[in-house]
Amino acid sequence: MPTDDVTTDTAAGPGATPPGPSPERPPPSPQDAALRAELAAAARTLFGDRLDLAVRYAELLATDGVVRGLIGPREAPRIWDRHLLNCAAVAELIPEDASVIDVGSGAGLPGVVLAIARPDLNVVLVEPLARRTSFLVEAVERLGLARTVRVFRGRADEAATGANGVGPFTADVVTARAVAPLDRLATWSLPLVVPGGRLIALKGASAADEIVEHAGAVAALGGGEPTVRLCGADLLDPPTTVVEVVRERVVRAPGAKKAPKRSRGGRKRVR
Repeated sequence: MPTDDVTTDTAAGPGATPPGPSPERPPPSPQDAALRAELAAAARTLFGDRLDLAVRYAELLATDGVVRGLIGPREAPRIWDRHLLNCAAVAELIPEDASVIDVGSGAGLPGVVLAIARPDLNVVLVEPLARRTSFLVEAVERLGLARTVRVFRGRADEAATGANGVGPFTADVVTARAVAPLDRLATWSLPLVVPGGRLIALKGASAADEIVEHAGAVAALGGGEPTVRLCGADLLDPPTTVVEVVRERVVRAPGAKKAPKRSRGGRKRVR
């Protein structure tokens, strides 16, 4: 499953610091200063008293993430608005004390961001690539998130069925960011969602078109009608666009065996 890699511009440049003036850089233009002030206000609102933890995560993305190839070299100024704040805004859709599975977590977007912004959540980061899971494990430890965050190396279908004696996993909410078109994403992700739970897929401008194209496939997989949601509309410009799908029913995979019926007598008698 491909995932959206975050990109930065320099090893520890402006993407690693919270939005706001920096004494190491030339004074910003009035337009830049206004934008940075807006980003700083949004960061304080979305992360609250855990903003310092978000800053440490940004530093990890801009240093280790670059060195280890998880982060491209050209978007340091965009770490906060395009990545951290964009992901944190999704927290408004997630109920209190919910369980979350982040499919194709990559460098931890949005899973690690949500765990920072919402310490009440229990998060499983699902990622099949070794270099990414190594980064995620280290990031979780260095950020002190091990109590609420777990890393699973494998594909979504392996997380759903259990692999190597780990799992199976299900959650109230499954998230994904730029992983796959909606039909494939639903195939991988809906089995991880408890009935009545939701798939929340971070999408871009194509969200409405994907719904038109793939609503039938989603319904066949047991999902309800996909809905476009805009998150952080009062804080971000543009707001975060997501597609939300409620898992309305459980659909048995083709070829899967039915669970054996229990006898009317209850437990099987041992002779």
